[in-house]
Formats: sequence, structure tokens, C-alpha cells
Amino acid sequence: MTEIESATKTPRRPLPSPGSTTATERPAPVARLVGVDLARALAVFGMFAVHVGPAPTPGGGVGDWFLELASGRASALFATLAGFSLMLIAGRLEPKTGLAGRQAKARIVIRAVILLVLGSALAMTNFGGAGILNFYALYFLLALPLLRLRARTLAIIAVTLAVVTPQVAYATRGLLTESIVHGIDSYDPLARISGVGVLDLLLTGLYPAITWMTFVVTGMTLGRLDLSSGAVRRRLAVVGPALIAFGYGVSWLVLRLTGGAQKIMTGMAGMPAMKDSGALNDPGMAAGSFDSPVGGGLWGPDAWGLLAAEPHSGSTFDLIGSLGIAITVLVCLTVALDRLSWLCRLATPIIAVGTMSLTLYVGHILVILALPGEAATPPRSASATLLLCFIVGATVCAAVWSRFFRRGPLEYLLNGATKLANRVR
Repeated sequence: MTEIESATKTPRRPLPSPGSTTATERPAPVARLVGVDLARALAVFGMFAVHVGPAPTPGGGVGDWFLELASGRASALFATLAGFSLMLIAGRLEPKTGLAGRQAKARIVIRAVILLVLGSALAMTNFGGAGILNFYALYFLLALPLLRLRARTLAIIAVTLAVVTPQVAYATRGLLTESIVHGIDSYDPLARISGVGVLDLLLTGLYPAITWMTFVVTGMTLGRLDLSSGAVRRRLAVVGPALIAFGYGVSWLVLRLTGGAQKIMTGMAGMPAMKDSGALNDPGMAAGSFDSPVGGGLWGPDAWGLLAAEPHSGSTFDLIGSLGIAITVLVCLTVALDRLSWLCRLATPIIAVGTMSLTLYVGHILVILALPGEAATPPRSASATLLLCFIVGATVCAAVWSRFFRRGPLEYLLNGATKLANRVR
């Protein structure tokens, strides 16, 4: 999800216009960080849409288009913003070194441990492996060796991950059998306790680190860039849409020219049963109202899924297209909040959602599990009305809370725990 703590504090009054700042205040950094919070809020709403919204239907209009867009891409935006947030801890434009650097790493490790505990606890509920918090814990730990790298180096790593890891993941998964998976999990305390073990977190889960680190490293790259620079913004404004066009456009074209689309559908019908295959029997998931089952099309009998750009397919095209959306959203919001002071004031309640995303993410799962008569996710009551209730409820709660507190409840606990890092010498 996120670091998962706000990049800035929620404004308790409308943000000042750029022209009203003093000589020592620069509006761009404020707009930049608030833009991250607003992007995070949209990711929260996207997750709501995936978890409680109605199943999209072909030709269903703007609402269905939004639901289809949110599937997979909202969680990808979360992961990208998580990488950005790591750089807020490790040093934005210049990496922290020495004692400050060691303490920053300690803070990240503490966050990872807390998220692993919290995510594993949620995995023990009917929400199961659909939660992302325990995956974030592994992302954070894997990112530790990269914290001091420059933007160019991080960008090269991100591109390499996007190109290489889907093929590596496919080949590795092909070596796994049901007996091997169960054998590994039998020795894994995480799998035995919560049902989501190290193998899930790394390779076979809904957000496997082997491919999803592409989003995190891209977010780290963005975190090292000076987003107040017009030149940087212009480049990203080109890169984002270009990635979208390439990821989804090339995949669409290749699959239809080669007949791969039909072969993928045929392969999905014969998908082998894995440890999370029970999700396939869930009517809501089958209808598309929830994230795709583990592995997506890449669990098919051939490699055609490597050319797909469907959510959670884990292909290079899926990673590139989702990254393009994440970059485009972040750049557009950054520029909009920088140039339109009225938008800052209007969006203040929504920005508040982004500043307490951990609390709202956990809260929305607990609400789903508490819905009367519900036994699984997505809830049987999934509908546009339920989605609207979640969005409005989260916005109101965040706006009211932010009037009196600087952080959300869980964000306060997380921040307090990381103060232990100050003891590192």
C-alpha cells in the first residue's frame, strides 16, 4: 500500500495559493507531497472499488470503466507510492548516510515487521491472501540495499525487473507442483499460521515480490527525482502515457494478430489447481468483481500469458502498462495541485484519506468482514451503493479526524514504534 504513513501532515485549513507564500517557502514541495497523498487516496478508492464494487460488464459505461481500471492498477499505484515513501524515510534527493542512514533503515525494518504481523493477522480472516500488507513487509526488506542508489540507477533496475522477472517467475512457477508447494508451506511458520507464507509473498501470491518490486523500485526512482522541476515533469508526462500505450497497445495487437487471446482463454479453462484455487469458486471473483486468482493467466499450460496485459497477469506488458498509469496519475495530480490553489482546498477531505491510508485500508477490510451475513470477499452485497458508502464514509472519517489529529490511529502507532530506531548508533 504505502509506506504506509503520509508524506505530509493533513492540512487543517485550506492550503495557501502559490502566490501567498513567503520568500523562504516554496510551494512546489508542498504541492508535490500533497499530490502523493491525493494519489494515495485515489488508490484507496480504487481498492474499495475492487473489493466492494459491482462486477464490471462489457459496454457498461463510465462506472464500469472505472471498476475495470481499478482492478490491479489501484494496488500497483499503492506499491509505486510505497517506493516513493521509502525515499521520504531514506532521504529524498540525497540519500541519508552514516548514523542517519542506519536509523532510516531501522525505521523501515520496524515498519516491515509491524506490517507483516498486521497483514498475517488479516490473512487469517476470510479476507485471506487478498490483503497486501504482509507483501509490503517483504517489499520493504528487499528495498533496503537500494536506498542509497541514484535515480538513474534505480530506473535501470526497474526496467530490468519489468523485462526479466515475469519470465523468471513463469519458469519458476512451472517447476512447482502441488506437492512441492505443500511441502514448502509445511515448514513455513507464516504459511502454517496465516495461510500466506514466504512462497506466496515471493512468487505465488496475488502481489508476488518477484514482479511487484518493479513498482516499488519505480516509486523509489520517482522519489529521487525533483518533481518540482519543469523538465522532470515534462519527461514524466511523456513517459507515463508512452508506457500505457506500449504496455496495453502492443499486448492487444500481438495477442490478436497471433491468436494468443483465444489460446489464453482456453488455457485459463484448464488452469491447474493451486493452494489458492478455491478463490476460483467464489462467484464474485469469477464475475470479475475481485482481483484475479493467484497467478492469473500465467498459470496456463503455455507461455501465451506472458503476452497478456491483464491485471495480476504479472507479464512485462502488465507491469509496464500499470506503471504508466501510476506515473501519469502522480504527475497529473502534482501539476494540478501546484497550479490550482482552489483544487487544494476542494480536495482537502480526499487528501486526508491519503494521509491515513493504513487505518482506512485495515478499517475497510474489517467492515467488509463485519457486514451482516457476509462470509467472504468480495461481499455478496457488492454494489455501486456499497462502494459509494465506503468512499463517502472514509472521506468523512478522514476529514473529521484530520481536524484534530496529525495522523491516523494506526499511523500514530506505526510512527511511535519506529522511534525505537533512534537508539541505533
